[in-house]
Amino acid sequence: MGAGHHHTHSHSHGHNHDYGQGHGHGHSHAPKDFGRAFLIGIVLNTAFVIVEATYGFLSGSMALVADAGHNLSDVMALLLAWAAAVAAKKPPSGRFTYGYKSSTILAAIANAALLFVAIGAILFETFHRLLDPSPVEGWTMIIVAGIGVIINTATALLFVKGQDDINIRGAFLHMAADALVSVGVVVAGIVILLTGMVWVDPLTSLVIVAVIGWGTWGLAKDSIKMGLNAVPDGICETEVESFLSGQHGVTLVHDLHIWPMSTTETALTAHLVVPEGETGDTFLSQLSTELKQRFGINHATIQIERDANCGGGC
Repeated sequence: MGAGHHHTHSHSHGHNHDYGQGHGHGHSHAPKDFGRAFLIGIVLNTAFVIVEATYGFLSGSMALVADAGHNLSDVMALLLAWAAAVAAKKPPSGRFTYGYKSSTILAAIANAALLFVAIGAILFETFHRLLDPSPVEGWTMIIVAGIGVIINTATALLFVKGQDDINIRGAFLHMAADALVSVGVVVAGIVILLTGMVWVDPLTSLVIVAVIGWGTWGLAKDSIKMGLNAVPDGICETEVESFLSGQHGVTLVHDLHIWPMSTTETALTAHLVVPEGETGDTFLSQLSTELKQRFGINHATIQIERDANCGGGC
């Protein structure tokens, strides 16, 4: 029917697999830096979860236990995000022609599911404490949660450069939220010391659960949208379509698909009907470059068709 099937693929190995690469900026930050960040974050936080949960139970503080739950979810989040970042860099194989890039999306979904479970467990215990208040040691809360503020802030700073990847952003937001949550526990400890109102502790626990819940809902929504191959958030599909149909000689664009291959890479396929005009390799590679620069689409496959009556699909 048409002049066969030209296609262009912007192979961008190296650069574009960098976690922490923006569109055209921040190339200096390679994935290996995040490997170290993940390792430090996981070791610090695992140790802290054990300490915090232990002191939470010993001091009768549900807020500390909830905060430990939040920190445990961080450890899991970091493990999942790290595994996904490593898997995403594995080269494609015979059967997995896209490699394992979409594991970053699966990790984000799994992470959200895990957080919902943690929330349920903490809520159960918190309501029990609200109905039956028991004494709480304010000083323990202040000291332990204070250490938490330091650890979470330090870990968050390790991921501050990778915000354009939902996977790394997830790790960063978790840590930043945790630092704030630990500040809340410190404040609750001070209030209990000053006033003796022990119910402030389970109340703080409820607030922490609300914070985790809010973040988890956002993460679940975003990652499921990606899992369903929705057009990534930063890209307007109508703009891409009008850009393609505005190319010289193009009379029709059909079968346009834009989807996330991973949390950092986007693919596009489209059929362009070009009855006459230039459609050679130069046209295609220029198109590919522009799609990358304008929209951050790094894997474009374009099929050119000569026959205008081709309609819905040749």
